[in-house]
Amino acid sequence: MKNVNVVIAGLGGQGVIKASDILADAAFRAGFDVKKSELHGMSQRGGSVSSDVRFGAGILSPMVPEGEADALVALDKDQVAVNRHMLRPGVAPLDPDSLGGAKLPDRKSLNVAMLGLLSAGLEDLPESAWLEALDAAFSGGAAAANREAFRTGRSIGEAIKEKA
Repeated sequence: MKNVNVVIAGLGGQGVIKASDILADAAFRAGFDVKKSELHGMSQRGGSVSSDVRFGAGILSPMVPEGEADALVALDKDQVAVNRHMLRPGVAPLDPDSLGGAKLPDRKSLNVAMLGLLSAGLEDLPESAWLEALDAAFSGGAAAANREAFRTGRSIGEAIKEKA
């Protein structure tokens, strides 16, 4: 397997760090070497937040080199333009519009729905690893709502893949 580079970007309070923690945990549970970094900026004031997650056979640096991201998950549409330079040529970013207006169980679960969307394209990470990471990240009612949001995003991602 080649190394995978993912950038997750959004605004303070949208769950960028939580999403990157879940992705990193899922990759770790699947047996990969994982590195992660975060840039908080003015996150407490609703400013930009981004997190790089890299996983594969052997990762030396936590930072995704410019132009080498295999995926950009933008939790806010405004963050697409700010972070597009991180993507490999020809790769389309994922943003909330990618969910096609899907009804989420809780608006706070957008970050997890976006992970579900991402998961459809990361075939080396089995769904079981994602679900274990979700269960470790949430408890009680939040766990159920986030599992549902993940499955919603994953279903949309799989439908998009089938059309391509």
